[in-house]
Amino acid sequence: MGLKIMQTAHYVPSKVVTNDDLAAMMDTSDEWISSRTGIKQRHVVRDEQTSDLAAKVAEKLLAKSGHEAEDIDFIIVATMSPDYLTPATAAIVQGKIGAKKAWAFDVNAACSGFIYALALADKLLAGKYRLGLVIGAEVLSKLVDWQERSTAVLFGDGAGGVLVEAKDKSSIVAEDLATFGQDGGTLTAGYQPLESAFAQDQVDKHRHFFEMDGRAVYRFATHEVPNSLTRVLAKADWSLDDVSWFILHQANGRIISAIAQHLGQDESKFLNNVAKFGNTSAASIPILLDEAVSSGQIKSGEKLLLSGFGGGLTAGSLAIVY
Repeated sequence: MGLKIMQTAHYVPSKVVTNDDLAAMMDTSDEWISSRTGIKQRHVVRDEQTSDLAAKVAEKLLAKSGHEAEDIDFIIVATMSPDYLTPATAAIVQGKIGAKKAWAFDVNAACSGFIYALALADKLLAGKYRLGLVIGAEVLSKLVDWQERSTAVLFGDGAGGVLVEAKDKSSIVAEDLATFGQDGGTLTAGYQPLESAFAQDQVDKHRHFFEMDGRAVYRFATHEVPNSLTRVLAKADWSLDDVSWFILHQANGRIISAIAQHLGQDESKFLNNVAKFGNTSAASIPILLDEAVSSGQIKSGEKLLLSGFGGGLTAGSLAIVY
């Protein structure tokens, strides 16, 4: 037993912020951003929270599938930008959609979050559970210093997800999950300062915002992601040529190109929407997956490699027969 992806969906806020919009706010330009990241625009919220984006995806998944909210056994939301530390964003989503039977929890593995969450769902569906929602949702704009061009140009808001059902044979053929906590300081956001009647941090409050060693993160991604993909291929007993599509976390166009080159694969096999949405962390893979499924680009029976990488530092890859 294991999971089968039955439906895909995504939702992004209506407000679009272009590179030219950012150039009016800070010392940057469309050419500077595009040449370094491949990003042309991103979506940002006006008055929505992470749970609002995730709930819209959940509602779309239910509408597409014909299931009622009461049919859902569990909800997993992968996010690094929750509404609150508690309740979990997934719990808020459960309440919003009326999934009274479902138990719900969040996974925070940053840009690998959706991969980790999908791997967890596979284990749950191998047991007594039959139907679940796995959603990646982020409002990263609340973690961005909009005057810091090294990070502000990268991130966007959005959500994507899948409805998964228990089947006799799992669609996940193999997984490879890895964490490199010793390097976690190279990418941080959302620091929670120690503030109480007994102690107080004497730290720069700017640590709430994204702080990143861009070169270190680039080296990590271009080294560890090919390693993870190579390991998951071996576990699945697939060759690179067996893979129809690579669906990687949409962090940066240059990173995706470097990984394709490292693997000796044609870049056309690497689906890419980073120009439209920027880096949406845990939401990027399910948004990309839904776009490709909805357009008919991904077809039933095709072999896919999904891979997330980022804060933690984390990396995770799944070999899936769609």
